[in-house]
Amino acid sequence: MSDFRQQALDYHAKPVPGKIAIQLTKPAETVTDLALAYSPGVAEPVREIAADPNAAYKYTGKGNMVAVITNGTAILGLGNLGPLASKPVMEGKALLFKRFAGLDSIDIEVTHSTTEDFINTVANIADTFGGINLEDIKAPECFEIEQELIKRCKVPVFHDDQHGTAIVTAAGMLNALEVQGKELSDVTVVCMGAGAAAIACMELLIKCGAKRERIYMLDTKGVIHTRRDNLTPHKKLFANNTDKRTLIDALDGADVFVGVSGPDVLPPEALKLMAAKPIIFACSNPDPEIKPELAHAVRDDVIVATGRSDYPNQVNNVLCFPFIFRGALDVRASVINDEMKIAAVEAIRSITKEPVPQEVLVASNISSLTFGRDYIIPKPMDPRLLQRVATAVAQAAIDSGVAMLKELPPGYMQDQ
Repeated sequence: MSDFRQQALDYHAKPVPGKIAIQLTKPAETVTDLALAYSPGVAEPVREIAADPNAAYKYTGKGNMVAVITNGTAILGLGNLGPLASKPVMEGKALLFKRFAGLDSIDIEVTHSTTEDFINTVANIADTFGGINLEDIKAPECFEIEQELIKRCKVPVFHDDQHGTAIVTAAGMLNALEVQGKELSDVTVVCMGAGAAAIACMELLIKCGAKRERIYMLDTKGVIHTRRDNLTPHKKLFANNTDKRTLIDALDGADVFVGVSGPDVLPPEALKLMAAKPIIFACSNPDPEIKPELAHAVRDDVIVATGRSDYPNQVNNVLCFPFIFRGALDVRASVINDEMKIAAVEAIRSITKEPVPQEVLVASNISSLTFGRDYIIPKPMDPRLLQRVATAVAQAAIDSGVAMLKELPPGYMQDQ
């Protein structure tokens, strides 16, 4: 057993099993405390909520609570190992919500027979929470699940594997293009992978200005084109009218490669086919589509991002999902819409262009960081993310009419 494997097992097992726990927010030491906390005092907020359901935000923890829900069909890079095996991941997500945004979170692993069963289960418990974070659900079922739950739930529903990845990718991509002197509307993009994350990334890039006809998406059968049969509805959206069939065909003259697929699928020599000043987002974890050192050995004009923390330019969902939910819950948004996602993109990318706080440099074990080829996206430990992203998302929710509150609370996030 490797040292790291044992460290990981010990971390989860000791001193108590798991990574999250419940803590009390009110005193419970005296008879009076217990009378207020439970019977008979608890009857008073019950009556208030029965008369006005929105009173739940005043008298319960609903407004600060996110449910992390999965069926365990696409656990990280491990695949369909079932609901219970996904519990350490879901507890980890709850840990990140608390650590980065102060949000309480509980993990829920659902065993079900059909997609409809899963949807009904989540919809039936949704009002307990301020928001629902869907996690590790395989495609194409994840698309139907999220869309149906958005329709049925009164609280925001967000599949982070899709939209969190897309938001961070878009933020980094826009900055990389700026560094390379290119415009999103002008570039040709090759996307290796056609699952939930890949499709969400490309759809958000289109909303940010990319041209659909200049995107070449590949699955295990090659380029997705208009003459292929049996394409899913989501793949059909990216069926290109082209004679290109292979990755090598698609890379010829391309400006951007986005990988959400598997390890080592991008041959280093293929980078020579790409346009001047190419951009590589090799986001397969733990092993990227191409190792950065191999890419840099072939091209000295390339910008490379990965999903790993041991290389520059880490594309990490933790840069957005805690803060998106923080902003959404704080103004009681009913959904997380495109306006809120794009506001998050702009907030994240803007941070990278400002001087980096010393505490971030220390936490990253780096002496200096300046906006450029090796710094196109903030570090996960950057404390500015909470205030900037949450505020941008909350304001976008208000401006787009999906927030229950009509203005930001006085002094919102000023102490963050």
